[in-house]
Amino acid sequence: MPSSKVKSAPLKYLSSYSIEVQDQIRTMIEQDTLGHFLLKKHPKVHNINNDKMLREYVMNLKNTHLRKSSPLSKIIYDKKIHVVNNALGLHTFISRVQGNKLKSKNEIRISDIFKTAPEVFLEMIVVHELAHIRIKPHDKAFYQLCQYMLPDYHQLEFEMRLYLTQLELKGQIY
Repeated sequence: MPSSKVKSAPLKYLSSYSIEVQDQIRTMIEQDTLGHFLLKKHPKVHNINNDKMLREYVMNLKNTHLRKSSPLSKIIYDKKIHVVNNALGLHTFISRVQGNKLKSKNEIRISDIFKTAPEVFLEMIVVHELAHIRIKPHDKAFYQLCQYMLPDYHQLEFEMRLYLTQLELKGQIY
């Protein structure tokens, strides 16, 4: 992408950050150093590459931090979740009446782009979706719970957004 397009291209994953931060990232994209920055910071991808392994990974995090929360009925990588739809993972809560009882199911679906990503990005997405089991809206309490489970949650979210920007504008680095 020519540098004039990069300068004017909206950075959709970074739109909530300051203009100064966005300009720094644009410079890194122009100089083709964003991918190098990410590779230096997170040199390896995880090996959690199927639904069974993902379930074990999620359940370990859940049992460590949210032992008493509702059970999870389904945990999968999902090819249909597209970053374009602003979703990296989905938490669904389904309620239905069965006889005179209310039954509910919690499901977590993670975008399959995270099959080939650093583990910290997968962990950040999983923590985000697990937090939704307890707190539905993205409010202060929600982000406090995310930070409780993953103390550097906000930094990792930023770096994951850099990774998504890299994928969109320059392509795969792993």
